[in-house]
Amino acid sequence: MILAIDLLDETNELTEEQLMKIESLLNFAADKEGIQQEAEMSVTFVTNERIKEMNKEYRGKDYPTDVISFAMEEMGEGEIQVSGADMPRVLGDIIISVQKAKEQADEYGHSFMRELGFLAVHGFLHLLGYDHETEGEEKQMFSRQKDILNEYGLKR
Repeated sequence: MILAIDLLDETNELTEEQLMKIESLLNFAADKEGIQQEAEMSVTFVTNERIKEMNKEYRGKDYPTDVISFAMEEMGEGEIQVSGADMPRVLGDIIISVQKAKEQADEYGHSFMRELGFLAVHGFLHLLGYDHETEGEEKQMFSRQKDILNEYGLKR
């Protein structure tokens, strides 16, 4: 395994099989992205209410969203990078709304597992520095997501 992933389902709605599939998918994505050393990250599955609180607190947006990523390798103003030979690479945290994933799976006409996988990979790519602020960035990020999901077998 490339990634040490702390998976937490605060909703108690996901099965062990679904959680294992997300872990497997993220390790597949890490391999595709060339993550060579062991890295740590967390994925937390929450309610719409919880993600709405986080979206408001951290992004100033007072509504539930589908996924939020907190990249640990992005340096904010005034932050100091801590590194060392024996320290694991810490990518960050991904928060996913289970309710939003269900709604979007219905809306887009694909499986709930495909939507969870999409959100997990989307969040993961954000942890690695991908973004979609510009048209070029969006094209690159969304193309990469699609390639990873299709290659893994989570097609639309």
